[in-house]
Amino acid sequence: MKLAALAKQLRSVLGEEAVLHHPEDLMLYEYDAGLAKGTPELVVFPKTTEHVSAIVRLAGARGVPIVPRGAGTGLSGGSIPRQGGIVMVFSRMRRILEVDVPNRRAVVQPGVVNLELSQAVARYGLYFAPDPSSQKASTIGGNVAENSGGPHTLAYGVTVNHVTGLEVVLADGRAVQLGGKAGEHAGYDLTGFLVGTEGTIGIVTKVVVKLSRIPEQIATLLAVFQTAEDAANTVTSLTAEGITTSALEMLDGWTLRAVEEATHAGYPIDSGAVLLIELEGLREEVEEQAEAVARICMAHQAREVRRAKDERERQLLWIGRKNAFAAIGRLAPSYYTQDGVVPRTKIADILRFIDGVAKKYGMTICNVFHAGDGNLHPAILFDLRDAEQVEKVHAAGREILTRCVELGGTLTGEHGIGMEKNELMPVLFNDDDLEVMARMRSAFNPNELLNPQKILPAPRSCREGVISMQSAAGVEQ
Repeated sequence: MKLAALAKQLRSVLGEEAVLHHPEDLMLYEYDAGLAKGTPELVVFPKTTEHVSAIVRLAGARGVPIVPRGAGTGLSGGSIPRQGGIVMVFSRMRRILEVDVPNRRAVVQPGVVNLELSQAVARYGLYFAPDPSSQKASTIGGNVAENSGGPHTLAYGVTVNHVTGLEVVLADGRAVQLGGKAGEHAGYDLTGFLVGTEGTIGIVTKVVVKLSRIPEQIATLLAVFQTAEDAANTVTSLTAEGITTSALEMLDGWTLRAVEEATHAGYPIDSGAVLLIELEGLREEVEEQAEAVARICMAHQAREVRRAKDERERQLLWIGRKNAFAAIGRLAPSYYTQDGVVPRTKIADILRFIDGVAKKYGMTICNVFHAGDGNLHPAILFDLRDAEQVEKVHAAGREILTRCVELGGTLTGEHGIGMEKNELMPVLFNDDDLEVMARMRSAFNPNELLNPQKILPAPRSCREGVISMQSAAGVEQ
């Protein structure tokens, strides 16, 4: 009865076609690009900030949770409803509201697709730098929620480095403005704080982003190695030489063979690993760096270093890289992609560890990742229909992420924590760390109706979770 009455209220605000409740419709929104599932009770499609505020107020009055959703390309379960409730889909809020060329800013709604923004501003010689592999489908709102990165993170940073302002609807339905077009703002940096909070603090309804100039010169190199370890050691040497590439990607033998079979991009199927290296900037600088990169690669037993001879060949190499996970899908019925991070000097160590995990569990693990900033994406191949394999996959993933932390890294570089890794947060943070995070969430989302049971682990004691607020209030425990 509670949901039926709420659905009626929502239809009066949004319109009949903007509220879904039939089981066959809800099934389309019970999963993302990861493994977890959760079925919503209602799915709604706002068109304006006012719609979002009204939905939040109506749901809050009835204690119904809300989960924001972009394109559903997330890999950590961020858009999965763990407690039923409402999934709020932003596919009808996809307008580019303003392009401010002199100040290199754009104001967009959260449903704008990442790549479409760059295409829209290309005629001004500008683009949006964060470029996740899912950029053809993923939305700016989803990128903000997960603090997404991509191959060019090494030189340009992740999403938070390109967002200067947000409009956010809070848990009580108020819409607030944070930041703006200026690079610096007085007071607390709440814009930076909100990016990466996965909809647990507020719901983003407008984003002010930085636009970057398209570089004068781009050189794309493909360094071919017999072993993944030689490729990993090359990454360390490039860093030690002070060469900042705009992108530095690594594909192991399993991955590049799948990629080549799928895309015919020119990857050598008889090699152990390749580095896809991109340099950007002034023409003379790029040419000088390209020579230095080739020299370092050859010093680390590279079999050859190719340079894309034209834009077509360059784009083909990137099509291969950005379609790598789709290509891996040809190797097994399912795969589970992780997102750990290690210092660049530890890449060879973690690859050896991942190989040991694969042998331990009798599974194949493909590696394709952002080597320049140590952001790993091991893809564990398995059959989702086999319960024993599913259990092994999750165990292998936990071991890999735990080892990343032990090597001085972290649990995620760009996919977020979501519901996939929230129970691993104590591996990285102590009780006091987690308590502070819980307090911050509770200050903005006191009833935990905004994307509940994400990021933070489930309370295991009175010191964790919302219960910890008692301690902040001076209550003896």
